[in-house]
Order: sequence, then structure tokens, then C-alpha cells
Amino acid sequence: MQELFRLFLSKSVSVALFVAVALFVQNAGAEKIWNWTYRGGSIVASGTFTTSENVDSLGFYQISGIAGHRNGDPIKKLHPTGSAIPGNEPHTLDNLIRIDTKGQITVHGFGFSTASGNYVNTFFSDSLATPGYMEVFTTVSTFSELPVTFLATPVTEPEINVEPTAGESKDRD
Repeated sequence: MQELFRLFLSKSVSVALFVAVALFVQNAGAEKIWNWTYRGGSIVASGTFTTSENVDSLGFYQISGIAGHRNGDPIKKLHPTGSAIPGNEPHTLDNLIRIDTKGQITVHGFGFSTASGNYVNTFFSDSLATPGYMEVFTTVSTFSELPVTFLATPVTEPEINVEPTAGESKDRD
């Protein structure tokens, strides 16, 4: 009987330790992943964002990373919060996003550079006759600002399902 109790206790402790470690690891690097896309005219851009897990007082998540392509040009990196992309000064970025049907990004928007050396600032313009999303695109010698449609959705995280080991029953009394 003691041997059975010790076996049960050791399995219970192992499961509890596994769950505690999994929760710690999840919270230590808590991030939210989003899929995003925008289009307008000849512009096609899409990819993923990494954001904070927590929202600010207005419901926005802080974007901390970006990956994807703009018209086939790979995105190199997220442009720093509080700075402007070259050629679009003094319009600084806040790199914020929220779950909303209109105005998912702010009037400051998010910015990134591409592998070919171009810069992009995508933002929500509430000063237009019909408020909407815009993209500023800069190169060494050009500047464009065009309307786009934008959508971002958080990726649903899969549930962890721990299967019983061989010999264990799924239904325990």
C-alpha cells in the first residue's frame, strides 16, 4: 500500500511540477502573435506581429516585433517606437495595435524597414473625409502616401493536452 501511495504521490508531484514550469515559461515571455495584411492600389503587404500580452488603458498592445513582406520585399525589422521613418519626419511611430473593427492602429501607426532599404509607416488617419488607413512609403529618392485596407487578428493559441502515460487511465475515480 505504501508503495502504491509513493507511486501516486510521485506522479502527482511530477504533473504539478510540469504545470508550474509550463505556466512560468508562458508568463516569463508572454507575447501575443498576430496575423496582419493590408492592400491598396499595387501594394500588398502581410506578415505577423509580436506584441505584449497586456493591453494599455485604451486597449492597445505594444508591437515588439514584425515579420513579413511588402510587394515581395522582405521586412527587415520594426522601426523603433518614438522615432520617425526616414523621409516622414516629424511623424513619430507608437507601434500600437488593438482588436477593433475600425482604428486598429493609431494616427502614429507602426513602421518598418525592408530588405531593399525602403521604409514604411502604416497608420490610421482620422483627419480624412472618410477616416481610414494609409501607408507612407519612402525610398532614398521617393515619397508616397496611399490609402490601404488593413486588418490584423490575434492568432489563437492551441490548448495543451497532456495525455496519460501508458498504463494510466483517462478516467480516474
